[in-house]
Amino acid sequence: MILVPAAILFASVWGTISDKRDDAQREKQGVEYISALAPLVSALAEAQSSALAGVAAAPGSLNAAVNGVAAVDQRLGDELNTRDRWTGLNQKIDGLAKVTGNPIAVFQAHVEVTDLALALYDTVRDNSELVRDPDNDISHLQQAVAVDLPESVVQVSRMGDLSQLVARADDKVRAQLTPQFGAAVEAVDSSVSELTDNLQAAVDDTTSVSLSGNLVNGLDSFRRGVESLTRGANPGGTPNAATMATAQSQLQTSLSNLSGIVTREMTSLLDDRLDSLDNEMIVALAAAAAAVLLVAAAMMVPLTGSGRRILPAIPDEGTRDVNVGPTGPDPGRTDAGHRAPAYGEANPTRRERSGALR
Repeated sequence: MILVPAAILFASVWGTISDKRDDAQREKQGVEYISALAPLVSALAEAQSSALAGVAAAPGSLNAAVNGVAAVDQRLGDELNTRDRWTGLNQKIDGLAKVTGNPIAVFQAHVEVTDLALALYDTVRDNSELVRDPDNDISHLQQAVAVDLPESVVQVSRMGDLSQLVARADDKVRAQLTPQFGAAVEAVDSSVSELTDNLQAAVDDTTSVSLSGNLVNGLDSFRRGVESLTRGANPGGTPNAATMATAQSQLQTSLSNLSGIVTREMTSLLDDRLDSLDNEMIVALAAAAAAVLLVAAAMMVPLTGSGRRILPAIPDEGTRDVNVGPTGPDPGRTDAGHRAPAYGEANPTRRERSGALR
């Protein structure tokens, strides 16, 4: 009666803890995948600028980033269900070197590829369940590193490249590109603002003692890179190519630094959660073992004889006082005080009386 409900309770608790551990492990896989995507987004931005500048060969950073993502997808693609999407993106990246034509066509081809890269971020977030993390700090951090940060890099890169395309274009092409340039400028302001808000929200509600100090320097460096590139793009005026080139290099460095900080903090928070769940498993096992031992001890008590109740002795019929009747002493008995004969035993007094009668 004790073990059955205890076993049901233990199974329920154990199943809940196991599910939480599986979720945390899957989220760690998502963080690992996202950390490999950050260099890819940076390399795609560099490849876009190089292609628009007339450089046919892809930069070495792009090949290294592609190899990094391919290695991660080889290990985690089945669990996170990213294999098909990464395969399609990789094919599009390989096809960038074959894109020819006017700068607008080259730019649009790179826009398509970077949009696919951003979609891969969303796939990783959804399938790893990072997007549904119950803790506020991890929830804000995953939003910052997998949405706001890559979106900021992509839009900053587009803003810078569009500024140069607009500056070199004729009136007809300028009329076509100017709306895209204005949209990119607005998207940069929006994504950087959302990135700052999410990182601040994570700092305000976290148990990590290192998150705040690490993010301050990384975020400040990233924001300075964005501001420098925006000044170089000079919306509404003539862009400064030298300023933009310097800002682009600074932005890539700060992106790598900030992305590394956020992913390390997320990994640390998930490791702490796993440690806490391991402790809960130990407590559940200890409680189950204690319940089994208590039941076993209770079952052993009757077998060892301890606690056996001693019943009062019942008088032997052979030694019962014969002058005591069912309702008390019998005054008519003359053999009071003598032992009553047992069943089947001859009564010598009775035999003597019967002989006298004969």
